[in-house]
Amino acid sequence: MSGTWVFQSILFLAILTTLAMFLGEYMARVFEGKRTLLSPIIGPIEKVSYKIFGIDQDAEMDWKTYVKYLILFCVTGAIILFLLQEFQHILPLNPQHCPAVRWDIALNSAISFVTNTNWQAYKNETTISYLTQMLGFGLQNFLSAGVGIAVGVAFLRAFIRKDSKTIGNFWVDLTRSILYILLPLAVILSLLLVSQGTVQNLNSYVKAHTIQGTEQVIAQGPAASQIAIKHLGTNGGGFFQANSAHPYENPTPLTDYLTILSQILIAAAFPFILGAMLNNRRQGWALFGVMLVLFLLGLYLAVWAEFHGNPILSKLGVHHGISMEGKEVRIGNFSSVFFGQTATATSTGSTNAMHSSLMPLTSLVFIFNMAIGEVIFGGVGIGIVSLLMYGLLTMFLIGLMIGRSPEIFGKKLEAYEMILAIFAVMGTAIVQLVFDAIAMSSKAGVAAISNIGPRGLSEVIYAFASAMGNNGSAMLGLDVSKPFYTLTIAIAMIIGRFLYIICGLAIAGSLAQKKLIPINSRFPTASPVFVFVMVVIIFILGALTFFPMLILGPFVEHLTILAQHVF
Repeated sequence: MSGTWVFQSILFLAILTTLAMFLGEYMARVFEGKRTLLSPIIGPIEKVSYKIFGIDQDAEMDWKTYVKYLILFCVTGAIILFLLQEFQHILPLNPQHCPAVRWDIALNSAISFVTNTNWQAYKNETTISYLTQMLGFGLQNFLSAGVGIAVGVAFLRAFIRKDSKTIGNFWVDLTRSILYILLPLAVILSLLLVSQGTVQNLNSYVKAHTIQGTEQVIAQGPAASQIAIKHLGTNGGGFFQANSAHPYENPTPLTDYLTILSQILIAAAFPFILGAMLNNRRQGWALFGVMLVLFLLGLYLAVWAEFHGNPILSKLGVHHGISMEGKEVRIGNFSSVFFGQTATATSTGSTNAMHSSLMPLTSLVFIFNMAIGEVIFGGVGIGIVSLLMYGLLTMFLIGLMIGRSPEIFGKKLEAYEMILAIFAVMGTAIVQLVFDAIAMSSKAGVAAISNIGPRGLSEVIYAFASAMGNNGSAMLGLDVSKPFYTLTIAIAMIIGRFLYIICGLAIAGSLAQKKLIPINSRFPTASPVFVFVMVVIIFILGALTFFPMLILGPFVEHLTILAQHVF
């Protein structure tokens, strides 16, 4: 990797940190109901929205009511999106005459977009109409991201409230997430993308004649608006099948830079929201530090693996053994790795290169990012919930080591909170491993694998890690359009999304009722020691839980490449 890329990486992280800090402060004011720069414009719209839908913004909810309305909202959205796909062939805005989507794929897709996963087991350009893209997928990109932000904010409120049975109002949190945060940022990013050449129209597809004398169909459509929110909301579903490798979606180095930044921005702001709410900015920096350290460790290993090269290709005369097949050849190999690391460290799942074309150790990093449960920045809102689940475990272990009752941010931790945290962290891991085992031991699961050996295992592991982590990316070689995978992955997406949400809000409901512990009795969570211990615990738990499958899959494949053996 050249010094230029090192400089650009440092510059990127500096810009990210600065923007995340200011965005976190802004979002804290929004959800505390304070006046912001956009209040004169959006405030009246917010009030009208409450009147139209009959929402009392002053009526708060306990955690059970919050969960009830959240699940009802998501189920309704999934049903509508499923029906929209099934009847798109008789609905308007379908210039390519796309037929009704096969029922199991439509179900998988509906669950996918509602759970913020955006798993797509089909070719977008020939399967989905413009109306379904905009009214279905585009709208759910806002709504699922808004749900995630609402959950994250409700969870953080628990640490600043005392003797309270409520954690906020779901409808108010959802409305403010969309109006004050997602919509303004999406408008700005959409305009920037269009200015760089990203397509945004309702035209029919264009037929072009190539110099070889063949005909090529060039897809059009309202892409820029969906691309903006898919990255900002860590959704990831592409308007084009090639996703961010498509020149109409990601035409220039600037759009590549902006889409990487937008994937991680809101998730990175959440630690600073907590710091502002606690009136302890150092605490926000500590949690941001945990995320950043884990991100950089994975990025370093992935970059090293890619630029170390493939010895088989070196023997064949390829310079340094670095193949550009399937990589981002317009912008550079490093962009492929950085984009992939960002997309899997968050729950975005967008790609500007084929992940199947990356080195096995790079795949190992990406799988680990997703398998540990949206901890490294993660999805908007849900990422901070996942991280603080590990934070609860960290403080429990620290309490055992120093002989104090476990607590975090002034709230005492008891058996109820610890059981729920362990259930969320280990429950998702166990479900993921069970699905891996079923896929590799059943005829239907194995029949969809086109690659033998450790590569085939890696593809299955990657698929279910992506589904459980609500990521949505995949490796080629596994036919995920088969009913076995469309249905099992749909179940995995539901569990991966709602297990963390329900456990997180249950913990929030418990912590909100507790009093604050005097500051002199607390372990300093805004310290480098806390950051170090938490990073180590996340790494150890993740490594021990997924050690066998990571070894048998990508690591064994790496060893076979070193031995210059291919399958």
